[in-house]
Amino acid sequence: MTDPPDGAGEGGAMAMIQLETVDLRLLRLFMTIVEAGGFSAAQSELNLSLSTISTHFADLETRLGLRLCRRGRSGFQLTPEGQAVYDEARRVFDTLERFRGRVRGLRERLTGMLAVGLVDNTLTDPRAPLERVFARFTEAAPEVSLLINVRPPNELLRDVIGGQLQLAIASFPRIVPSLSYQDLYNETIHFCVADGHPLFAQPDEAIDLDEIRRYRLVARSYWGSRDLKIFAISTPKATVSDMEGAARLILSGAYLGYLPDHYAAPYVKAGRLRVLLPKVLSYQAPFQVAFDANRSKSPVVDLFIALTREEMTAPEFRPGPTRQM
Repeated sequence: MTDPPDGAGEGGAMAMIQLETVDLRLLRLFMTIVEAGGFSAAQSELNLSLSTISTHFADLETRLGLRLCRRGRSGFQLTPEGQAVYDEARRVFDTLERFRGRVRGLRERLTGMLAVGLVDNTLTDPRAPLERVFARFTEAAPEVSLLINVRPPNELLRDVIGGQLQLAIASFPRIVPSLSYQDLYNETIHFCVADGHPLFAQPDEAIDLDEIRRYRLVARSYWGSRDLKIFAISTPKATVSDMEGAARLILSGAYLGYLPDHYAAPYVKAGRLRVLLPKVLSYQAPFQVAFDANRSKSPVVDLFIALTREEMTAPEFRPGPTRQM
């Protein structure tokens, strides 16, 4: 507190000595009375009777050794000492609030490392704006280091289970009971043929599944036999671990296979690829974020998942009905 006004006498000196032992609750009550404009006006906010408020106020004056206000027909009025106490109390509580905020910030500060797994070739998908997720996450948690691993979905699941990754984002070939999943969006997958393949120039009406079976098909290793299930073929002529490998083989004109719509789009536009039988062969692959909820809860993981859902489940990208192959 500041020095009491002249004439405060020994009571003012006593207040200076005893200030740090004054009950903060009584000071808060005093501030509420002052800001409300009087005892009666403060009743509803304090939820106390007038007699209780008066008793507490008298206790504060006794502890400080100061007369803080005048009450009479003219209403509630602070004494000069009361005004000084109010001003100092306001500074004290402002300082305490800043202190609480700093301690809370230290307690909740996000540090350490976040290991994120991603499936390949999603950069061209407007439904997967991971760059925005990373930007917002880095702004919110600048002290967290990121480790990004790009792998096939089955390997991502394996590493989340093993703890090498804290979360993974992909369209997963299986659901692992020990992991938790949150839906993000659907990726459209098309069955494609390239210029130079015998089926490229044939209209869809002239093509059926029996015709397609005659040619070399590409399968993705992480989907097992599901790429070929509809064709009733047990062994593919080529197996790949990622979409780029599939695209290379399909663009060679020697193979047929599946590609995401966004990945195939520029080649379709350029006339190098064509989508075959979309009503029969195209399907929706649900993308999810997978994580182990049984591990110790991490605010870093929670933040990243929350930002991912905000950015990747926007209204125009809400997941629709899906079909499993």
